[in-house]
Amino acid sequence: MRKILTIIGARPQIIKSAAISRAIRTTYADRVREVIVHTGQHYDRQMSAVFFEELQIPLPDYNLQVGSGKHGEQTAKMISGIEAIIETEQPDFLILYGDTNSTLAGAIAAAKLHTPIVHIEAGLRSFNKRMPEEVNRILSDHVSTYLFPPTRTSLTNLLNEGFRTDNQAPYTIDNPGVFLVGDVMYDNSLYFSSVAAERTAIVAQRQLSPDNYILATLHRNNNTDEAERLNAIFDAMQTITRTYSMPLVMPLHPRTRKQMDALLTPELYDAVRTNPYIQLIEPVSFLEMTQLEQQARLVITDSGGVQKEAFFFKKPCIILRAETEWVEIVEGGAAILCDADPTRIQNAYIHLLNNDRVDFPALYGDGTAAEQMLNKLLAAL
Repeated sequence: MRKILTIIGARPQIIKSAAISRAIRTTYADRVREVIVHTGQHYDRQMSAVFFEELQIPLPDYNLQVGSGKHGEQTAKMISGIEAIIETEQPDFLILYGDTNSTLAGAIAAAKLHTPIVHIEAGLRSFNKRMPEEVNRILSDHVSTYLFPPTRTSLTNLLNEGFRTDNQAPYTIDNPGVFLVGDVMYDNSLYFSSVAAERTAIVAQRQLSPDNYILATLHRNNNTDEAERLNAIFDAMQTITRTYSMPLVMPLHPRTRKQMDALLTPELYDAVRTNPYIQLIEPVSFLEMTQLEQQARLVITDSGGVQKEAFFFKKPCIILRAETEWVEIVEGGAAILCDADPTRIQNAYIHLLNNDRVDFPALYGDGTAAEQMLNKLLAAL
């Protein structure tokens, strides 16, 4: 029986981990035992715990309860906690997802203890090292033993940094294996789209018409904590909804709600609050978000995960950032980078809704990435 230690700490990582956990339970239960560690980077009932229930993921075996804090302080606490768990559990692999401080902490702790690291979503690059996520993902890649880039572009990024796809087992930190097998989030989207249809009716409950509303999300610090950017983004959404009589629903991240109250001009704040086309709602569950994405006409977001999920469901997307790690969807015309520029946001809206040639090719595998990853790991032993 092989043991996998899974490190999660934020809502997107919980969701990503569902595909591997599901594959272990359904196909590899007699060969693999998973031990789940929640760092507590983000942990409350609405934002995290409910996802374990919805996604049918086992509750964490460990919760470090680190909470928020400065990057160094938070990461150091995680490293110490993960190190102790690795020494206790002695796993065969440690699985990391994405690019959070939890990812970096797991990478450092495991590398120091010579535990093989599996990095899922390896090779993503925004080429903006001012982003904490960019630093986390680069460092994590370069101490990993098994790297699973989700796309050909992310694979190319790794090759450009000196990684090779022709290394042979046994794989080590100095002889890593790099495998292109698809994206676990695409696995999840295929699996949970039908589940969402059965278990939630949020579109009807919010009195929205399918394919006739905008789904918006906003949570990145540079958008929520800078008054000029926050006002520009809400001004654009205010103008679009009023001009085109287009409903918009926006699940509000707690930070976004707090910063709206503090940073929006009184005039814009009142305009948004009284706009009959804008619904500002509480954070939604994973299945509710899945249904909102499935049935939207267009998505506006600064989330890396949401922009990709929009692509999975063949929805055009306006990205409220200057760059993206998911460059394929921009290069193909399914999404447009607009940063926090109201004019660019409005022009992108017009272009995307009037362009019948937007294409959504199969970029993220065939929906069996999790099974293929586990096959690669077990075969390497």
